[in-house]
Parts: sequence; structure tokens; C-alpha cells
Amino acid sequence: MYAKILVAVDLSEPVMTKLALGAALEQAKIGKPQLRVINVQALAPMAFLDYMPPDLDQKIRESAEAELAKEAARINYPQELLSTVLRLGGVYSEILAEAEEWGADLIVIGSHRPSMSTYLLGSNAKTVVRHAKCSVLVAR
Repeated sequence: MYAKILVAVDLSEPVMTKLALGAALEQAKIGKPQLRVINVQALAPMAFLDYMPPDLDQKIRESAEAELAKEAARINYPQELLSTVLRLGGVYSEILAEAEEWGADLIVIGSHRPSMSTYLLGSNAKTVVRHAKCSVLVAR
């Protein structure tokens, strides 16, 4: 059914990560598509750059890549069909960019139940759903 499934995970939210991966693996049972797990790390704000070590972004990248690799190793899926990608920047914009560049035909993303904060501030899942050029599955 799908040829390329992009699964967005938040490494700081293990429950949401498990939900998103579970939903993606359910979809992947049909046809054995390529599965790519994406994590987006925020860049350090410019106002704080003078107070941070010069290699902070590199350390964050290395740590996140190691965590992402561990998460991918736990996924019961053919390794030749599984890949990971770490991107730095805004969450929804990087997910959407990766989906378009990679040619995903489904994005799977976890989301919390709506609360007052998401009604006032919005959510990454909502923005991905609104702007994606492919199907989006939101796992709750």
C-alpha cells in the first residue's frame, strides 16, 4: 500500500515514540515498504550562543544520533528497509522537508491528546497534518 513511510519520533518521549513506531509497523505489514525514522533536534537559540560551548550542537547531534540508532536497533523490521535520519531545526518544518525530499507517501507521528496549551500554541502534529503533501497518520 505504501512504499515509503516516514516515522517522526521524539526521543525524549518514549511512550509517544513507541506509539508512532507501532502504528508505522502496522502499516508496514502490507507490502514491506521502506521505513525511515526521523528525529528533529532544535538548534540553540542565537541569544544564548555566547554562553554555550562552541561544540554544543555537535555534542547534541552525536548524542541524538546514538539514541536514534539504539531505537532503530530495537525495531523488528528488515534492516535493509530501515533507515534513520537526524535533522536540526524546527520540528514540523524538518519533518515536512524530509518527507518531501525522501518521497514519503505516509508520515506517522505521535501526538498527545489536545490540551489547552495545544489549543493556544498549536502542535507539531497538527501542522504536519495541515501542510503535508502525503497522507499522515497521527498515533495517540
